[in-house]
Amino acid sequence: MIEKYLIGTYTRRISKGVYQLELDTDNQKLQNLQFVGDAIDPTYVAESNSKRIYAITKVKDKDDNVTGGFKEWDGKSEDFPLTDIASIHDQETSPAYIAVDETRKLVFTANYHAGTICTYKIASDGAITRADRIMDKGTLGFRPEQQDGPHPHYINLTPDNRVVAVDLGVDKVFIYDLDDSGKLTPVSELQMEDGYGPRHIAFDEKKGVAYLVGELSSHLAVLDYDEKAGKLTLRSISSTIPEDWTEHNGAAAIRISKDGKFVYVSNRGNNTIAVFSSDEKGNVQLIQRISTEGDFPRDFNFSDDESFVICVNQNSDNGTLYTRNAQTGKLTMIQKDVKVPEPVCVLRKK
Repeated sequence: MIEKYLIGTYTRRISKGVYQLELDTDNQKLQNLQFVGDAIDPTYVAESNSKRIYAITKVKDKDDNVTGGFKEWDGKSEDFPLTDIASIHDQETSPAYIAVDETRKLVFTANYHAGTICTYKIASDGAITRADRIMDKGTLGFRPEQQDGPHPHYINLTPDNRVVAVDLGVDKVFIYDLDDSGKLTPVSELQMEDGYGPRHIAFDEKKGVAYLVGELSSHLAVLDYDEKAGKLTLRSISSTIPEDWTEHNGAAAIRISKDGKFVYVSNRGNNTIAVFSSDEKGNVQLIQRISTEGDFPRDFNFSDDESFVICVNQNSDNGTLYTRNAQTGKLTMIQKDVKVPEPVCVLRKK
């Protein structure tokens, strides 16, 4: 069986934009890298159920002034490169994350450098209009990466269809209510310890918990989520790297297996995927660290049945394929050195 994945990238050296990579599950190999569409630094991509692809990007005018936003492509077409359905560039620079709200026909962005989160309404013909914009607020953390302002790095839906935004600069997780027009209303804030550097979050609805990755601290936090109140509280914190690791590391992506038994985090610097078991209450324990066979693993993702994991390494321009044992949660590397230019995210195509 052939599964297809969209790869978001930086375009600073050899990449031209967004790519598609195939996974041949029968032969257990990654193959057939194809150029999907042109964009400047489309680091994250999202796809709707109607197969519209949204890719972060930015544009420059003749004086090299930058505005950021995203492009929209028709993903039903296999005639690559794709042509734009629509685009919007109304932010100070390109966002860091993008997500889709199918029910309300919205797109969300988190802009790391601008310190803002935005919502956009998507019309039936694909036209894009901004619905809301909020600047994150809070006390800046002590680490150097936090000194120049708020840095929202992630925005998406909670299991109960609120919005969660994660800010690395002010060490906070924000929860918002959201109406059909895209208007955000603050509900709660979780203040993490100084310097935690929140980056990504993933929820397990059945267990009532969320797992929060701290990029700057290389930590994984277990948070309890009270859906009625829309409030997160801290339960525990674990390290994603060895105790004796002294070089730079930035924890990055996080994934939870469908059965909720395992949590996976990538480490950029230590260049590993850390595997945690999760008990029936959501408490975690480290069970494996495995090399990503490359440098700076920004993201990874499961195959459709979660028997494989695809990881991409930004600085070494390669993808790595693992098999995954569903009983133990552990990974086994089966392919490396798959050429992928400046990869940042891995999105399973619908």
